[in-house]
Amino acid sequence: MKIKIKYFSNEIDKIKKFDNGDWVDLRAAKTITLKKGEFALIPLGVAMQLPKGYEAHVVPRSSTYKNFGIIQTNHQGVIDESYCGDNDQWYMPVEARRDTTINVNDRICQFRIMEKQPEIEFEEVEELSNTDRGGFGTSGKQ
Repeated sequence: MKIKIKYFSNEIDKIKKFDNGDWVDLRAAKTITLKKGEFALIPLGVAMQLPKGYEAHVVPRSSTYKNFGIIQTNHQGVIDESYCGDNDQWYMPVEARRDTTINVNDRICQFRIMEKQPEIEFEEVEELSNTDRGGFGTSGKQ
């Protein structure tokens, strides 16, 4: 699959080919200094034309909070194929949990391209036929 990509900055490393299943790092396209509690939209320096029926899931890297003290305010961004124009630069909405500076070209988030969820019809039933795990999430009982 080939995806058209437009760069808004010459200061960030360009995305290279990646292996099936890998997450792809995105970088800050400008230096931003934030005080604790401040909000910012960090430009990621790219726009993409995703294939019809696909979307990008954008999430922080595992080291983003440790390195920069920021959290992604929507926790996961979803960019669908309709956001594909010349001015549709991707951004990461963040809140600073401490005073911090994110420098241009710092790796701050990652994405992967996913097929959109297919059309689904829900059927109401009185009981499900699967084994009851008896609790909350993977830990079982509360």
